[in-house]
Amino acid sequence: MALEDDIGILAGVEIFEDFTPEQMRLLAFGTERLRYTIGRELYGEGDTADSAYVVVAGVVALVRDTEAGRIVVAQCGPGSVLGEIALIVETKRLTGAVAAGDVEVVRLNRALFRRMLEEYPQIAAMLHRRLSRSLTTMIAKIESLAPKFQ
Repeated sequence: MALEDDIGILAGVEIFEDFTPEQMRLLAFGTERLRYTIGRELYGEGDTADSAYVVVAGVVALVRDTEAGRIVVAQCGPGSVLGEIALIVETKRLTGAVAAGDVEVVRLNRALFRRMLEEYPQIAAMLHRRLSRSLTTMIAKIESLAPKFQ
């Protein structure tokens, strides 16, 4: 696929929606397009996370390995971002990711993304605001559930 197709895919992802056309082009230029067939693992639970994935086509199952076997904790379709926090910090994968059918993804590596944050500080400020809002929303949801666990 062409660079313009990758730009279009990334432009539809919430965390990149405020990027300028120039920034989107740079981001898309550094991506890698990958295809997986049913049952193929994109990454394993506990693996070091050095990249994020955007699902272009198909469905990716997020899985956890338990004593009772592997369970699917979520399914992610086109436009979903897997492991976006890995673009910013070193971390481990909390789940595994397995192709639930034929899947196409765009892989974004942390090194390129961090270079972009250094070159475009306004991106870093925008991401900080977005992550702060998300964290605040998540904390409010957790607090609203607290009475159920007391």
